[in-house]
Amino acid sequence: MNVKIASSWKERLDAEFSKSYFEQLVGFVKDEYTSKTIYPPGNKIFNAFDHCSFDDLKVVILGQDPYHGPGQANGLCFSVSDGIAKPPSLVNIFKELEDDLGKEIPSSGNLERWADQGVLLLNATLTVQAASAGSHQGKGWEEFTDAVIKKISDEKEQVVFILWGSYAQKKGKVIDRTKHHVIAGPHPSPLSAYRGFFGSKPFSKVNAYLKSVSKEEIDW
Repeated sequence: MNVKIASSWKERLDAEFSKSYFEQLVGFVKDEYTSKTIYPPGNKIFNAFDHCSFDDLKVVILGQDPYHGPGQANGLCFSVSDGIAKPPSLVNIFKELEDDLGKEIPSSGNLERWADQGVLLLNATLTVQAASAGSHQGKGWEEFTDAVIKKISDEKEQVVFILWGSYAQKKGKVIDRTKHHVIAGPHPSPLSAYRGFFGSKPFSKVNAYLKSVSKEEIDW
């Protein structure tokens, strides 16, 4: 099956693409794009992989669903395209970044610059129907992204995984914590940010770990 994904990932995930669940998933997604409004745009479904090669990957941030509002989703978890208002979770992420590292809150919510430095911004589900949160859950994406996490865990070392909220933490159970570093905490959404996300200093913790294993820090 010809899946348009960056070559460093394609060669490692080829076996996954030929599994029956993935072929069914592709059929479902194609039908959805043909008959409904689906986000992100089709050419951005694998955007997280296109901006962060397997070889350069240093950090993984796990999200759940793409944003389901017009023009928001760009294939990177928590990220929105340039010119789009920042959703509440992203506003809180930037607030914590400012508090943690003194970084001025950027005008754009596009996180491609993080991805280009080796941060895989991975949603568990890579597509969603407009105005219908969770509409593409249980169709096969979760099995695929579990395989991605397992592949990273098995074949790389000293990767930092950021798991915000209970959903991401359950999904991160396949990570080998003897060779990787896991930062877990509350989700940045307005419902839970005040339960320990604010003040958790995840960005400085990531960089402290990367420095300790002689890897280049992320310019957040």
